[in-house]
Amino acid sequence: MIPSATPLAQPADWRQLYRESAISAADLLHSLALDADALQLAPADAQFPLRAPAPFRARMRIGDAADPLLRQVLPLIDETRRVPGFEFDAVGDLGSRGASGVLHKYHGRVLLIATGSCAIHCRYCFRRHFPYSEELAAKQSWAAALDYLRQHPDVSEVILSGGDPLALSTSKLRELTDGLIALGTIRRLRIHSRLPVVIPQRVDADLLDWLAGLPWPITLVLHSNHAQEIDDQVADVCARLRAAGTHLLNQAVLLRGVNDSIRAQLQLSEALWASGVLPYYLHLLDRTHGSAHFEVGESDARAIYAEMRRQLPGYLVPRLAREIAGEPHKTWL
Repeated sequence: MIPSATPLAQPADWRQLYRESAISAADLLHSLALDADALQLAPADAQFPLRAPAPFRARMRIGDAADPLLRQVLPLIDETRRVPGFEFDAVGDLGSRGASGVLHKYHGRVLLIATGSCAIHCRYCFRRHFPYSEELAAKQSWAAALDYLRQHPDVSEVILSGGDPLALSTSKLRELTDGLIALGTIRRLRIHSRLPVVIPQRVDADLLDWLAGLPWPITLVLHSNHAQEIDDQVADVCARLRAAGTHLLNQAVLLRGVNDSIRAQLQLSEALWASGVLPYYLHLLDRTHGSAHFEVGESDARAIYAEMRRQLPGYLVPRLAREIAGEPHKTWL
């Protein structure tokens, strides 16, 4: 058995952990007793550098170049190659803009690009090429987003995404929800975030107080791809989030070399359920430029999924889906 990395001493303030997320590939590999020269690393890329916070790095296995957490964040030369069918806007975000930072793809709900910042840069990210400098809903106290929602009273659900919306301060998030409450038309708030998994310290008393005080049902969709990401600290913050009245779902991406086995998928569903999180979606890879080496073919995906359905109770089987640009909903497979 390969030993786990020794947990790092961590300051209590999530902001410091966030600021210290950036790390070079050489330093990360050195900390894991791996030889950088033996791996085909991508050249330094200022647009999408390596970011992986200390709590996430501490769950990586020392000496294992195939560690599923390392593989998600390590920039390899493969992502610099152009592959036909892999585009810069794979899911049609830019064609669905309603206002600055507002994406309106689906009936009755809009997605707000709250921030372009993330504590972790997942190499398969479908928004790694998104023009965040031009498209942020949080600009000018959310004014454009709130104006758009006033003009569309049929919208009843707001989805916070990014980047990672929990990278914003809680006071900034409260500023938005105060504006949403004043509209009187919103009935649900959904938040998509990886931060409770990669920096559990983000779930602090202020965040929990904000969530508990909101007048709507709140759904937090975590993004966890492997059971190794869910340690005792993550399970603890999930319990705190549930105690604040938040519904917890998970969506994962099926990734070659990370979780493309029946064993990995069974362990992920079981780990999520043990932490009070319902498996929600298992996505086929969005075909974004730079991510082709992560793709799992549809026939292989269907075979894994069929075995999941055979071995798991229905409530532990996420929906196998993909997003197709221009479609009015996710496509189930």
